[in-house]
Amino acid sequence: MAVDPTLFDDLAARGLVHDTTDRVALESRLSAGPITAYVGFDPTADSLHVGNLIGLLCLRRLQDAGHRPISLAGGATGMVGANLEGIVPQLKKFIDFERAGNPAKLLDNRAWTVGVSMLDFLRDVGKYITVNQMIAKESVKARIESTSGISYTEFSYMLLQANDFAWLYENEGCEMQMGGSDQWGNITAGADLIRKRLGGSAYALTWPLLTKPDGTKYGKTAGGDTIWLSPHRLSPYRFYQAWLQADDGDLEKLLLQLTLLSVDAVRDAVAAHQVEPQRRSGQRLLAKELTEIVHGEAATDSAIAATAVVFGGQAASKLSSETLEVLAEELPVADLPRSALEQNDNVASLLLTGEVVSSKGEAARLVKQNGVSINDVKAELGQSIGTDQLLAGRYLLVRKGKRNVYLLRFSG
Repeated sequence: MAVDPTLFDDLAARGLVHDTTDRVALESRLSAGPITAYVGFDPTADSLHVGNLIGLLCLRRLQDAGHRPISLAGGATGMVGANLEGIVPQLKKFIDFERAGNPAKLLDNRAWTVGVSMLDFLRDVGKYITVNQMIAKESVKARIESTSGISYTEFSYMLLQANDFAWLYENEGCEMQMGGSDQWGNITAGADLIRKRLGGSAYALTWPLLTKPDGTKYGKTAGGDTIWLSPHRLSPYRFYQAWLQADDGDLEKLLLQLTLLSVDAVRDAVAAHQVEPQRRSGQRLLAKELTEIVHGEAATDSAIAATAVVFGGQAASKLSSETLEVLAEELPVADLPRSALEQNDNVASLLLTGEVVSSKGEAARLVKQNGVSINDVKAELGQSIGTDQLLAGRYLLVRKGKRNVYLLRFSG
């Protein structure tokens, strides 16, 4: 099977090459023919998260270039249980497990570690890696010198990961492991084990950790929620919102590393953004591309429409039922019987019943000040609302002031 010889150059142009073992040899090997490579992830939660994005996309780029990707679940160090059931659909959005010629694989290292005794492990792995090597690794050295130190379990994780790489090399023909720069010591330990025990040649590639301008990792929304990839953990709307908050100075890096846009397309988009940064076109492109990759086109369209409603620019009359359902998960919602429309024969009464205001007096004051709109129409005190005005047959969109948006949802 033919491979794209520009893969390494593309990764480098995206800032995804932090360290490699013998760069020239790796470039040559990637150009020579298909290579099998793996990225490991921790399945202790039922969803992947933003920290897994670069790894997932690197596997995707690898597969698109004609190589064979393996996604490895670390079941030996984190109990997998039913979590893979939630994670596999997420993986399928990034890599193709049925592609002809180079299908992706998902493996769990419990398969080859669960029955290994301590003595066997020491004989087959431990004797090939010295303590001197282990404490010389920057990640281990930093932990040893910290006030908290490093547990024996964490210290031995390097051996477990090295054994994974060796097993995959021997049984799956896997020649390369990729990971974040904090995994360099563990990955190179595996390459050393392959050389010493199996007489083979293996490669390592790490990318820089995804950090904000202040040095902290990307991983939380503005509200403090973890940026999960599962819609059950974090809605597509809030996922989209998280990327709208990206710093201008990070846009090029994020677009290069977290989207499938070409390098030239990213640079053009960033240049256009810099002409009118107040329009935030770069953030909107990032949020759109990334939400589509993770949640699909339909969910992205609804997230964009819902965002336009909350922040202005989308007419209520044009909202689809899908977008209104998204909003119902994100906005304050009052569930009312349809009879409430007849019982509350004026706007002030309806707003009070829907808990948009705390009193009829507040409602009257806001309406007189043009501070309330219903379905984007300025409210009037004497008006009544009929069922023919309901959006999608059951919703009223109420704005109070500039930024407070509510949904009244009617049933029955």
